[in-house]
Amino acid sequence: MKKQKLLINGERLSRTLEKFADFGRTENNGVTRLSLSDEDRLVRDYFCACCKELGMTIKIDDMGNIYATLAGLENEPPIVMGSHMDTVKNGGRFDGILGVAAGLEVVRTLVENNIQPKIPVMIVNFTNEEGARFEPSMMSSGVLSGKFEKSVMLQKTDSEG
Repeated sequence: MKKQKLLINGERLSRTLEKFADFGRTENNGVTRLSLSDEDRLVRDYFCACCKELGMTIKIDDMGNIYATLAGLENEPPIVMGSHMDTVKNGGRFDGILGVAAGLEVVRTLVENNIQPKIPVMIVNFTNEEGARFEPSMMSSGVLSGKFEKSVMLQKTDSEG
């Protein structure tokens, strides 16, 4: 089997990060994109559109986590990359989103080089990791890991009810 040296496209990754920052960009070049806000809904829609364009399948669970999967040659558990797209108020442009955007760049690199991975590759976006709108932080990943009870987390409200 011939080994192939692949490099991600750093300029494209930078453009992707800037595009994601447009969803909630603040005056000081930060981002405010609270979980399940209009800005968060728009960035989620954009992320899903990018993934569908790459031929990935999209699944969203009842906590709102997004799982975008590029099929592999074998039906095995996927390699998982990602993080979160929500931010705190006036947050940094790279916190969380870098994990999602990096995963997207890896898949873009595979697809543009016509490489189907041996096992599936998944990008995950966890809902409400920052906890800036709904407490506690790491809510959805906490449910998945068994730290939090899903029924309790689904009852959480923000400061406005």
